[in-house]
Amino acid sequence: MKPLLTVRDAHARVIAAFEALPAETISVADATGRVLATAPAARLTQPPSDLSAMDGYAMRAEDVPAAPTTLTLVGQAPAGGSYDHALKPGETVRIFTGGPLPMGADSIVIQEDTKADGPKITILEAPRPGRHIRKAGLDFAAGDQPLAVGRTLTTRDVALAAAMNLPWLSVHRKPRVAILSTGDELVLPGEPVGRNQIVSSSGIAVAALVRGWGGEPTLFDIARDDAQLIQSRIAAGAQHDLLITLGGASVGDHDLVQDALKAQGFAMDFWRIAMRPGKPLMFAARDRARVLGLPGNPVSTMVCALLFL
Repeated sequence: MKPLLTVRDAHARVIAAFEALPAETISVADATGRVLATAPAARLTQPPSDLSAMDGYAMRAEDVPAAPTTLTLVGQAPAGGSYDHALKPGETVRIFTGGPLPMGADSIVIQEDTKADGPKITILEAPRPGRHIRKAGLDFAAGDQPLAVGRTLTTRDVALAAAMNLPWLSVHRKPRVAILSTGDELVLPGEPVGRNQIVSSSGIAVAALVRGWGGEPTLFDIARDDAQLIQSRIAAGAQHDLLITLGGASVGDHDLVQDALKAQGFAMDFWRIAMRPGKPLMFAARDRARVLGLPGNPVSTMVCALLFL
């Protein structure tokens, strides 16, 4: 008797049967959770120039060899503004968080360490060159590509891309996944439940998994145990990137999925693996269409979905 396929081998065969989906361009505002198809390049340098990280005074460190020292206030550099003259010896500029460092300045002393008397600013702590300064290009430089192809974008990544002045991003299209539950014993939640019937929950659970993993699920109506009906649903499901079938893949008289797949031209890659629960897992392919057949038992369905879907 031929040994059953191992979980590791089955997983590898499923993965090997797929290629990355085509790219599409979307708004950066809609990109959270999407997978990058192209590494975007920053369109600017951030910060664009040396900026202040604190409110205080910009100066030349050589003008304050020791504290206290008094300098002359000659202007200010708010965020969104600038002081457009080179600092001369003994001069200082009032600077605010985000304000650009004046030409010639190399230090900032925070306002708590100063004392103002009109245009005379007494520096109470000797400055250290570079302190409280965000250097130009600290975050990224124009042309940098800090986000790699294949990355699933987080909220942090989306914020970074927006700061890179990118209104659009190239991401892989979301996979479209059809989900088909089969069996006369199944009814949808809220429908009357017959004496020999159960409420179908697995399809809803699998759809939730697909949606949570970034796919677009389509939950088909339950297919009764009718060969022609199941074939027609499989034909519709084959138009998706992946068709998930739930149940009907065993060898009983009412297990019709395998025969329906073969009638639709699908080749069986494998059926049954060395795993419990989840032994009757099935995988089939036809051209670009792929079918992953999950066992019908709800626990087996979820175990196989978590491991293979």
